[in-house]
Amino acid sequence: MNGPIKDIDILAIGEINPDIVVSDPDPVPVFDEVERVVESVHMTVGSSSAIFACGAARLGLRVAYFGVVGDDAFGRFMLDALRSRGIDTSACLVDPAQRTGSTVILTSGRDRAILTEMGAIGAMDVDTIPESLVGRARHIHSGCFYLQETSRDRLPGFFAAARARGITTSFDTNWDPTGNWDGGVAAMLGACDIFFPNATEARRIARLDDVEEAARALARVGAAGRTDGGPIVAVKLGAAGALACRAEGPLIRVPAMRVEPLDTTGAGDSFNAGFLRAWLDGADLPDCLRWGAVSGAISTRQLGGIDGQPTLDEALAALEGFPR
Repeated sequence: MNGPIKDIDILAIGEINPDIVVSDPDPVPVFDEVERVVESVHMTVGSSSAIFACGAARLGLRVAYFGVVGDDAFGRFMLDALRSRGIDTSACLVDPAQRTGSTVILTSGRDRAILTEMGAIGAMDVDTIPESLVGRARHIHSGCFYLQETSRDRLPGFFAAARARGITTSFDTNWDPTGNWDGGVAAMLGACDIFFPNATEARRIARLDDVEEAARALARVGAAGRTDGGPIVAVKLGAAGALACRAEGPLIRVPAMRVEPLDTTGAGDSFNAGFLRAWLDGADLPDCLRWGAVSGAISTRQLGGIDGQPTLDEALAALEGFPR
């Protein structure tokens, strides 16, 4: 008997919330009722998982999304924005009892501060993802692991079950607001194919100062008890490029693509999208890193996390001049 048709390249699961981006060379507010004029304030697609989904769709992948919003203006904005970018949101849940989460980002272009109202951000429940949707996917990606309050303890089991069915998996933790840098990451590493931390996250989770040692240590945690070599740990290094490794074998590094960044919001999520575009096409690890580095860098040339994301043609053009 034939299995389900794999007409979804990536099923992205997780949080759905807009970003309100305040952009200025000095976006720091002054209290005591002082009003400052800044260069721009605008609302755009936010949340790690949704920005990733937009980047993957922009690169020509077939993307579906599962998450929860409230029955409010922010939720409608997000679902409309995702649909307009070709993402299948038909399985997303609108919960009138929830408020859609939101994030205010204060960015100077080279650094940023983030303020988030959780709302429905942590409401995604893996047990309510339609089985038919999962079966259609080649790959499942989850972002903002530390904010997945409802499903965090069940995500490793969900990933393991998906991998047993031949569906590959990846995740990103993003920042841990508790500062504990634990919360089940080891179990996720054991159930995933690719882990996408940035340098700070990798060092804090591994509790090691050297980023290469941290990446290798995380890969070894994920490889314990597995016969497939364990997960790839792909670490985003910002202006220093990116690196990746498994528990054994070479550690691969690539440089960053040189750009003058306007806003780094979502650059890591765009990196993830580029990496997976190449990986799902069967590329080797160095080329996957190059795709990620190019996609992340190009995304920083416009404000917000999605407006600067490259098309497939733009990524291919940039890769032609990228060091090998």
